[in-house]
Amino acid sequence: MRGYFAQVRRAGFDIGLSTGKLAKAMVEVLSQLPPEAAPSKEFVVQHLGLLGQMSKTRDVNAAWNSAKRQVAREHPDRFCLDGKVLRPASAMENRPREKLSAAGHRKLAALATKEGMTPDELLGRLIASWLRATR
Repeated sequence: MRGYFAQVRRAGFDIGLSTGKLAKAMVEVLSQLPPEAAPSKEFVVQHLGLLGQMSKTRDVNAAWNSAKRQVAREHPDRFCLDGKVLRPASAMENRPREKLSAAGHRKLAALATKEGMTPDELLGRLIASWLRATR
């Protein structure tokens, strides 16, 4: 079916939809996803129906990149952007934490003693203030 729409576009018929409007539609689909569904581009394009099938691949990819950032910003309780991959927020909670280098440990310990607390307390405060700032 996708090949048919490619032929139609080459013949001069285009839907004339901007990537911004396509991204907005993708965000709408992502916000209505059930929690157990994986947020993938193929799933979202399939739910866009004819709009997703008629859009150019270049436009779909650009809109997807924009929609991932936007939905992670608007719904931090449901989605998390891990590099370039959009993941459910629950998947990030079970993820092992990255390890801090020896130099990082030294700098953290020095900053914690300067502030008069333990490194764990300092990290807890930093994370809490970051969460307040992002919400």
